Parts: sequence; structure tokens; C-alpha cells
Amino acid sequence: MAAENESKHPKLTLAWHTRFSLSLFASLNDIACRPDGTVNRRLTKIIDHKTKPDATPVKGVISKDVTVDVTKTVWFRLYTPSSATAVNGDATLPILIFFHGGGFAFLSPSSYSYDAVCRGFVRQLNVVVVSINYRLTPENRYPCQYDDGFAAVKFLDENPSVLPENADVSKCFVAGDSAGANLAHHVVVRVAQSELQKIRIIGLISIQPFFGGEERTEAEIRLAEAAPLVSMARTDWLWRVFLPKGANRDHEAVNVSGPNAVDISGLNYPNSLVFVGGFDPLQDWQRRYYNWLKKSGKEAELIEYPTMFHAFYLFPNTPESTQLISQVKDFITNQPKSTSDLPYVGPRPAFGPSPIRIHTRRPMTLITGFTQDRDHIRTDLVRIYPLNNRNYHGYIKRRSALLQVHLLNPTQSLCIRRLPNPYLVTLPLHAITHP
Repeated sequence: MAAENESKHPKLTLAWHTRFSLSLFASLNDIACRPDGTVNRRLTKIIDHKTKPDATPVKGVISKDVTVDVTKTVWFRLYTPSSATAVNGDATLPILIFFHGGGFAFLSPSSYSYDAVCRGFVRQLNVVVVSINYRLTPENRYPCQYDDGFAAVKFLDENPSVLPENADVSKCFVAGDSAGANLAHHVVVRVAQSELQKIRIIGLISIQPFFGGEERTEAEIRLAEAAPLVSMARTDWLWRVFLPKGANRDHEAVNVSGPNAVDISGLNYPNSLVFVGGFDPLQDWQRRYYNWLKKSGKEAELIEYPTMFHAFYLFPNTPESTQLISQVKDFITNQPKSTSDLPYVGPRPAFGPSPIRIHTRRPMTLITGFTQDRDHIRTDLVRIYPLNNRNYHGYIKRRSALLQVHLLNPTQSLCIRRLPNPYLVTLPLHAITHP
């Protein structure tokens, strides 16, 4: 039985300096977290090395701090490429709105590790990064963190002039890791429930999100003593000082896909990319989140790293960290800015005998079988033709202002926006690359 378990679950192999850093950080944070639910801030200031913004280019990146609300210490650090124009000839740059991790109780955008990560994002993803500072618990409980995150996004919407001229406010991504990924989800929900004037969020990047619940999952039990950084004792303490007094871990802020979950099926929730590590005790909650997004009718992709631990991407010496950044770059590159980015094809008779062929630099779906009435689409005459000449059969379903293509192959899924042209709808098929 023991041999079977070892073959089923790979072993965690870490370089000595990585293991030492993880153990030291976890031990010092355990000391800082007092039994009475307070944090020793004197100790955290010692172990959390802070950086300052630098208007002088450092490896091609400049940074500055922008105040959102001085009374609530809400601010963000803005990172931009030092060159006046975007790389690769692009006229504009996407915006990456980032929320740091730390269990809602620790760290900030000025923390050394997150300053380094955001600078890396600018260089490797070719984006403008807005790293948001929010109030920490236990001094400030839920929903202060979500209020601060949404306030910062709204500030950007109302004051786009604080961004560089080549920042594209119509192509914004929200990202976060651990508690920051939890915060990113809830901020995106709030944005979807409101109406922003200029900022358009078209993608969510969720790196090992910090979710949970009253249930003890298989991974939490199995990795109780084997995983670095995260343990049930630590997460229980963090949730206890974060949630309103009297609330349990099935609160909607923690168990986002549980019995008290917010219904997002009718919201314009962005396409999502979720990362999971095989040595992260939170992995079962993260997979449930991904499955919940899919069941809610949202586009989501799950990428797993079976041999990685919680927050592994913060360690640049791990090859998987570089791979994750590359996958994030692909996700950002493949998101269409708006329906105006999609090819417009002139009117065509309904149910033509041959598929419509569209030429584009991006992978496209070629769709036939649409009627002239966008509200009534015959589902029995639809065929999808990817550019690699493989046929995928599926059906069309109308959902609010969206038309969805549901492929019979369960590993493929895509969503299409309704275009002004009543005869044809198309969009990039990101799951299929050029042959």
C-alpha cells in the first residue's frame, strides 16, 4: 500500500537554498502570528525587506507609487518599460493589475519578492503592471481588502492619466497569487456587477488561489506535514483573523464555489487561467474553483504543476517558474481586445453549401450553419473548422448577449461574442495553434 501511494504521488524535491528559505519564512511567520489573533508587526517589518520605487531604469523597468486613498493606505506601484514605445512594434501595452499574496496578513507591493516579480512581468510579458496595496488583517478584517482592491480599479477607471500613454485600458488583466488570487476573483466579480467607463477586464490569472472551506480535503490531510509554507493550522489562523467574527470557512469569501457562493453565471466574468501545484494543500479547492467557473458557463483553463509547492513561481531558480510566466504570456497574447478585433465578413446566404474561409494571423474557427436571425440558430447544421483541418462538431447556444459554441469534444470549449453582422460570428480558437 505504501509503495502504491509513493508511485501515485511524486516526491517533493527542492534545492537546499529553496528549502531553507521556505522553512525560515514559515517559521518566522509562525512566531509573528500570535495565539490571540494579532500579528507581531515589529517582527514582520524585520523579515519583510521593503523596496522603493525607482524612476531610474533598472533592467529596462521604471516604477513609481501612486496614492489612491491616503486615509486607508490604498496605493499602487506602477511599473512600466523604460523605452518610450512598446516592444515588438506594438502601439500599446496591456495592463496587468496585480494583487500580492501573504494570507491577507503579510507583505505588500514594496516587498522585495513582489517587486522583483512585477519587474519580471514587465520585461517578460511586455505589459504595464499596477501592483495594488491593500489593508492587511487582522487589523482590518473582511471586506476591507476587497473594498480596497475595487477602489484601486475604479481609481484607474476614473484617472487613466496616471497610466503611461501607451497603456491600453481596453485590454486589462487582473492577476494574483495565493490570497491575492482570492482577492482578484472577488474584485473581478465586483467589476462585473458594476459599470466602469474606460477599464475593460478581459482576463483573470489566478496563481494557486487561497480558497478553503469547513471540509478537510484529501490534499489538506495528505500534505498536512509534507508541504512547505501551507498547513491547516496556518490557513485556519489566517481565515479566523480575516473573516467577520462568527463566520465559518464556508463564507462566500473563502469557499467561493460552496453553498454560499455568489452566482456569476449571468455576469460578464473574464476568461480565466488557473494554476495548481501538486504539493499545495489548497489544490482541491483550486480545482473546485476551476470546475465551478466551467459550470457557471465561463471560459477557464487549468494548468497543473504536479511537483510544485505553494508560491513556487516566486523562486526564479525553479524552471517551472519560467514556464509559468511563458504560459501567462501566451494567455495574455491570445485574448482578443474586443469584438472589433475579430474579422468582419460580409453578409452571406444562410446555410451555404461550403464553409466560409477566413484568413488571419491568429487561429480562427470557421463556422457555417447560422440563420439570418441571430436569436434563432439551428443547432443541427453547425460545423466548426479549425485551421489545422480537423473537424469538430458541436452546437450553438444563445445565452443573454453571448452566443456560445459547445463542442462535443469535452476537452475543447470556446465562447463567441455576437458581432454586428447578423450572418456570421467568429472568434479565435485559442486551444488550437497554427499547424
